[in-house]
Amino acid sequence: MANPSCSHWWHAPFYLAMSITLAFIAVTTIKQSRPDNALPSGHRPAFNASRALRLYGGFHITATLLQISPELFFSGPESTVFAIQDSAISNLSIPPWAMRQLLRFHSTPSALPMAKLFKKPPGFCMKTLVDDKNLVITKNDAETGSFMINNVLVSQPDLFLEGPVSVHGVLGPFDMIPSPSCGFSNRSSILASNATDQAVEWRRVVRLLSSNGFVSFAIGLNSVVDGILQEYHNLDSVTIFAPPNSGFISSPSPFLDRIVRLHILPQKFTYIELAAAEKSSLRSLVPEYDLKIDKFSQTLAVNGVEITAPDVFSSKTLVIHGISRDFDVDELFTSFK
Repeated sequence: MANPSCSHWWHAPFYLAMSITLAFIAVTTIKQSRPDNALPSGHRPAFNASRALRLYGGFHITATLLQISPELFFSGPESTVFAIQDSAISNLSIPPWAMRQLLRFHSTPSALPMAKLFKKPPGFCMKTLVDDKNLVITKNDAETGSFMINNVLVSQPDLFLEGPVSVHGVLGPFDMIPSPSCGFSNRSSILASNATDQAVEWRRVVRLLSSNGFVSFAIGLNSVVDGILQEYHNLDSVTIFAPPNSGFISSPSPFLDRIVRLHILPQKFTYIELAAAEKSSLRSLVPEYDLKIDKFSQTLAVNGVEITAPDVFSSKTLVIHGISRDFDVDELFTSFK
């Protein structure tokens, strides 16, 4: 019979990886915290929140970080932390720097106990500790107690309440949905997609791809960009998965057009946002052909192809991710036969 002490041997890689991640987050948080915003030594609410989460169970990672790096969640005296369950964090495949950003995306510099949150309408916007990233209430049903932020259920409300500090448990990482800048007074504007007057500058995209080493993809995109402009003239943001030194640029024009479009999403997704969308399918510029986000070893993969250079370039309208090779295009060629 197997030794009972070895029955959970498979947990070891996760705990080792998480230990490294926690150490990285602690060090970088200390280095990046500013003296004028520094929290007092032994920040009492953070310590008490950490203890409460440990007693409740299932939130040990957040509890540990609250104890060793309270600056990760607090930027001032008021704070609301949305603690992700350990089981959900263990399924993420993101590097330590991205984990730090993800956790700060789950903290807001405001005191928001559930009694206060239930008074807010769907579409209410909350700033986070990540620049230009906000949270939005997407469901508020006080009768059933169902409350969702960025399409994720607040599963354990009011895990901890002390003065201006609140901690709520959530089932998983918040979805990175389009969110407006906080401060809009018009609810319809908040609930609507954050349309912008800025359109994708495709010629600039071609230059950026070329200057970042994706010359063959830049050549391919330049060859078909007029068709993309005609069909998608209202695009305000895109995500491009750029392969290195591809051979598909020699393909006939109809095939080349579809191959290039397959590597483009009609919406901006940073690496952290892709991680939050793991196991989801995202629409590409090829009709009825989605790209699946999944794991590849300890990194993210798209349609089974590893993202080797995340966020090579990022702006308000564009994100470029380097991938290890072209996506498989057999189905695209089959559809033309």
